[in-house]
Amino acid sequence: MKIWLEEIKTVFKECDDFFLQHDYLYNQPVILFGLSTLIDIPQTKKLIEINLNMPKYSLQEVIDHHLVKVAREQNNIIDAILEGKIILYIPDFEKYMIMEVISKSLNRSIELPTNENVIQDALDSFIEDIDTNIGIIRKHFRTKFLITKVISTGIEQEKKIALLGLEAHVNQNLMRKIETQLKEKHDQEIHNAQSLVKTLGFSAWDIVPKYKSTEIPTEVIASLKKGKVVLIIDDFPFALIFPNFLWDMFTTENERNLPIPLMLFIRVLRVIGVIVATLMPGLYVALVSVNPEVLQLELGLSIAQSREGVPYPALVEVLMMLVILELILEASVRLPKSIGPTLTMVGGIILGQAIISAKLVSNLLTIVVAGTTIANATVVGIQNHLMLRLLKYVIVILAAIYGVLGIIVGTVLICAYFASINVYGISYLDYQVSKDESNNG
Repeated sequence: MKIWLEEIKTVFKECDDFFLQHDYLYNQPVILFGLSTLIDIPQTKKLIEINLNMPKYSLQEVIDHHLVKVAREQNNIIDAILEGKIILYIPDFEKYMIMEVISKSLNRSIELPTNENVIQDALDSFIEDIDTNIGIIRKHFRTKFLITKVISTGIEQEKKIALLGLEAHVNQNLMRKIETQLKEKHDQEIHNAQSLVKTLGFSAWDIVPKYKSTEIPTEVIASLKKGKVVLIIDDFPFALIFPNFLWDMFTTENERNLPIPLMLFIRVLRVIGVIVATLMPGLYVALVSVNPEVLQLELGLSIAQSREGVPYPALVEVLMMLVILELILEASVRLPKSIGPTLTMVGGIILGQAIISAKLVSNLLTIVVAGTTIANATVVGIQNHLMLRLLKYVIVILAAIYGVLGIIVGTVLICAYFASINVYGISYLDYQVSKDESNNG
């Protein structure tokens, strides 16, 4: 047992926040050690003295009656230290006791959602602590049928992953496969969503996400009622919902607080937005450069007049504008919030006006690109937003080669690709609703 203490000192010899203090308890010499960055040491020592200084028990009786948790292996001690526990070592008994502590406050408070806008719904969101996130879900969803399974993965950095499902609703086969996959690859390090996808056996190159991520608890609860499986990862302020369906990019739970006609109107707008964002740039290329005969004479002459003096073919013109717009969108994400929106808005206006004045692109293309960008932002979820931004280039290139026929071929290929995607046998094109929603939109 004394050898353990020396080996533990060796493990943490490069850690300046590792502390080791000598003290007395029941007039017995003891040693306290742990990580000072995770523990409120003065308050924790007071807590230990209050809990262990019980007059009717001796220190030996406290240990023998299992009133404290005694560490049996050296690895248990190291894991407990990394989890923020304090270790009490009694040299006379050669016992290591894992004690509960008063931790330092290292988590941010529950705040408003920052990545998703909420309309007429609860305004709390998930944070980085897994226990707090599960507690938020239980607060909003008071039921005894909530299944919660916690699995640890990783060797260098142990990560806790919680699987949540609603008993009698959850797809048991899906939950069993995800649980089995995580347990079989428990040695895999999970640092981000890509590593999680690889651990679950999916390709990290798929542009269509296998999961839906959300920071809103009510979205998680709605998904649990539909029989989906929810993954909550420690240090990750989002819940991952499996599986993700095509229909999920058009629906959100908080819009159910609106009357059904208004809810359906919003969803129809999102469907139109997806069609416009995907097909409009390709349609411009096809009608301008390959199939101008499809247009009415007046419209064709108007488009030709708007492109008068433009030196580039339609494909180069469209790709140049789309790439510039992608750069502006990316800059708006990376710049500080205080100057990002202003700089990108002013830069976009000035740059767009300068390009038109220089006759590098047509006025009509500016309208097409602006409409595409606005329509692209109507879908639900950042993954779906990025996916549509990428798919429109496929349509543009095929439209430049085959015209309107290329748009049709591209649409068929995209639909076939969507149909080929599945999560453990569940198709991406599946449609799933809970019983209480089947008659209410």
